[in-house]
Amino acid sequence: MNTVNVVYEGRVAKVEMSRPDVLNAMDSEMLSELLAAFKEVRDSEADILVISGAGRGFSSGGDIKSMLSDMDESAFSSVMYTISQMITELYTMPKLTISAIHGAAAGLGFSLALACDHVIAHETAILSMNFIGIGLIPDGGGHFFMEKRLGETKAKQMIWEGRRLSSEDAKQAGLIDQMVAGDMKAAVEEKISEWLEKPIAAMIETKRIYTSRSAADLESILSLETSSQYKMRQTNDHREGISSFLEKRQPQFSGK
Repeated sequence: MNTVNVVYEGRVAKVEMSRPDVLNAMDSEMLSELLAAFKEVRDSEADILVISGAGRGFSSGGDIKSMLSDMDESAFSSVMYTISQMITELYTMPKLTISAIHGAAAGLGFSLALACDHVIAHETAILSMNFIGIGLIPDGGGHFFMEKRLGETKAKQMIWEGRRLSSEDAKQAGLIDQMVAGDMKAAVEEKISEWLEKPIAAMIETKRIYTSRSAADLESILSLETSSQYKMRQTNDHREGISSFLEKRQPQFSGK
């Protein structure tokens, strides 16, 4: 079963994550399909890419079941490699990209959204870089994108807090570009129409200049996130974070 749907509408490609029963949590299958979808769109005639989620939310992040499995180092490395490739493909794509967030965008789901050129969120959306709650660090370039939008000090503080942000809070902080009170689809279509009336080739060239300079930094961050995330998965705090999440209680972290 496909976990990612790709539809073309003229000069627009729409990629929809489709595991609505688990709030579009990303398992290895979805990650591979997202990577394939982004590669397909890169080679297409589309000028604009829109990413959204089916059902009640954008994406709740990585699939918690994958965290619970006794994943060996080679399997973990493979998953993290796919994440890194997917994010790099999206960030450097020679298209204009939009993430359209409704419901939850958390963890890796939030990193994915932030990799886009323009982030639109409904006023009822909840956004969170919430890895700290289970003793992990952001991945999917979360450190890179948070620093780009907030600066290093504020990015660290927000990552350490891991709090749930309303769309209004996220907009004020600069983490999203547009908050929508009404019809999300209409707002996205309005942005698409606005861009299609502009000289998009020039806009994409400006994007290429910036991403060409920054791509090496993103790749470095992704590599550091992979090695650090593996280390954090071995900690007592991570095990306690997972246990407390499943038992719906406050975690008792030890710093180990």
